[in-house]
Amino acid sequence: MSGHGHGHSHSCGSEGQHEPAERGVEFGLYQRIDLERLQCLNESRDGDGRLVFKPWDQRKLRDKYVESDVDEELLFNIPFTGSVKLKGIIISGENDDSHPAEIRLYKNIPQMSFDDTGREPDQAFRLNRDPLAELEYPTKIARFSSVHHLSIHISKNFGDENTRVYYIGLRGEYSEAHRHEVTICNYEAAANPADHKVESIIPQTNFIS
Repeated sequence: MSGHGHGHSHSCGSEGQHEPAERGVEFGLYQRIDLERLQCLNESRDGDGRLVFKPWDQRKLRDKYVESDVDEELLFNIPFTGSVKLKGIIISGENDDSHPAEIRLYKNIPQMSFDDTGREPDQAFRLNRDPLAELEYPTKIARFSSVHHLSIHISKNFGDENTRVYYIGLRGEYSEAHRHEVTICNYEAAANPADHKVESIIPQTNFIS
């Protein structure tokens, strides 16, 4: 019995050593979203789409979520208050067929509608069910180095009529919006070795494009 108790506490302790402040800071881009202008199309209740962008330490809470309305699709239009270099994304839902199964990312296309989602995304992922918000999908940083607006299209789930999302985490770097900042994006064309910190727990086969 004491052995079991020790094993449990060791497991929690070791998780705490790797995760605390650093991960929370890395996934702090939710603070850089202009929430007043954020849109979520096909949400069942107005305003719920904003609730899933929350602090790292609240990612496993189930009291706030967004659910799709007439079908399984959701489309988030996310304006930032400056320029973002997006490095990774986590999407967490219920451990059932309502969990998102595929997402498509588009950068710098404000006011996207479902009619616009037929175009080629900047990147797409097939997702695994992730009720504990543990799986990070790394973006192609060269494509997402100067993002002022991000659209996330959840195009399908695992078979349910509606999709439910509890948490969307965005990892990356932020810089204030300046008129002359556009010159910076040229330096991001090559892969950046500093991004090796991605804890790759997802198989490469999850990439679509």
